Amino acid sequence: MKTRTIEIMDTTLRDGEQTSGVSFSASEKLTLAKLLLEELKVDRIEVASARVSEGELQAVKNITDWAAAEGYISKVEVLTFVDNGVSLKWMQEAGAKVQNLLTKGSLNHLTHQLKKTPEQHFTEIEKVVLEGNKLGIDTNVYLEDWSNGMRSSKDYVFQFLDFLTEQPIKRILLPDTLGILTHTETGSFLKEIIERYPNTHFDFHGHNDYDLSVANVMEALKAGVHGLHLTVNGMGERAGNAPLASAVAVINDFLPEIKIGVKESSLYKVSKLVSAFTGFGIPDNKPIVGDNVFTQTAGIHADGDSKKNLYFNDLLPERFGRKRKYALGKTSGKANIQKNLQELGLTLNDDELKKVTERIIELGDKKERVTKDDLPYIISDVLDNKLHQQRVFVKSYVLTHSKGLKPSTTLSIEIEGKTYEEHAQGDGQFDAFINALKKVYKKEGRELPKLVDYAVRIPPGSNSDALCETLITWQTKDKDFTTRGLDSDQTVSAIKATEKMLNLV
Repeated sequence: MKTRTIEIMDTTLRDGEQTSGVSFSASEKLTLAKLLLEELKVDRIEVASARVSEGELQAVKNITDWAAAEGYISKVEVLTFVDNGVSLKWMQEAGAKVQNLLTKGSLNHLTHQLKKTPEQHFTEIEKVVLEGNKLGIDTNVYLEDWSNGMRSSKDYVFQFLDFLTEQPIKRILLPDTLGILTHTETGSFLKEIIERYPNTHFDFHGHNDYDLSVANVMEALKAGVHGLHLTVNGMGERAGNAPLASAVAVINDFLPEIKIGVKESSLYKVSKLVSAFTGFGIPDNKPIVGDNVFTQTAGIHADGDSKKNLYFNDLLPERFGRKRKYALGKTSGKANIQKNLQELGLTLNDDELKKVTERIIELGDKKERVTKDDLPYIISDVLDNKLHQQRVFVKSYVLTHSKGLKPSTTLSIEIEGKTYEEHAQGDGQFDAFINALKKVYKKEGRELPKLVDYAVRIPPGSNSDALCETLITWQTKDKDFTTRGLDSDQTVSAIKATEKMLNLV
């Protein structure tokens, strides 16, 4: 089987930033640029649009300074415009060496937005390309609205491509700008173009308006494209762009003739970092990177996994730096609970397991969330034994929050029979509580786990006295684990979750 290598261009920092409400800071852009090129191993990154703002100019300068020093400068690209050289001056000041020139890929856009003839447009493009070459700037060309162009003005598209293939450019970038293509159209349009221009490099840039972007990526590759444009978490305008993680998995599992350099095991890490920077949560069921996609919920599935991995597929979580989990709730069977007990190093006999299973199902019926780290408490309660012996008690605390003053906490806590009192301030009441707790544990010569995620759940439609569930994820050198607190006061529910953590470490 003949294989070929294609380029992956990540456009999270440019097209992904067009997600409504998203704006990366200069330091965030630099951090992600390094991560995308050095750890994830994408081939190219598109980092900005020219002329946006002074802040964007500085962000690109930071990236190009680093990229030039590390040998990545040819992998950093910027979107530019046909604007009499204004974008090129911006590129020079930013230190960028590759422009992705935005042009009109449909006669409809050219006629009604630019109000120009094809010949006028081509002349202006040629001028920009040649001027860029004089300045040492390589050019790729975007055909904006190309997909509509192929549907409604194919003659214009081929007239344009005839012109472009005679120009000193590196790549032609074909975007499904409005996400309108079916997989059949994607394949047939690209096949027709690639057969007509076999010596030209074509990229495909998919959008996800009909949830067809990954299918279109597959068809684009089968048609022979040389590069793909993708974004982390499928970020982008409207319904977003083709998602990087899904596309990588599809290529590796279904297209053995296609080779890419992306490092699968780093996809989840990058996904979580982008989510943290943007504040946009990853849907729990999002393929590859969602919290639930490697979680078995039904008891029969957990049982099957214990019997020759009957419910495994090729998307093994270890490929992506993740682990398989088994949910606890009303659909849990004994097999789910056994899997979680094994991770905790606990063993129950059949009668004990039956009682614990019944309690977990009962909690699930009440819509209460049960985690693996709740199991010792449930077992202790159901079996009335000393499996979980509480060693740390938060005896009392005073939380203050006054206008114009920093929040503070006075804490009294008992650790294995010894009582401590401490006072601390913080950026909020819970932060002050944690700071007081750190003082106590410093006296003990111990270090608290790192808080890595904090989530609050309040039932929709609730009143001000609604129960608040706080889920806190902690990190030690050995593992990540989550504890849960429930109270009508959000800070108190967080303190309850923290007390559980203290009894688990």
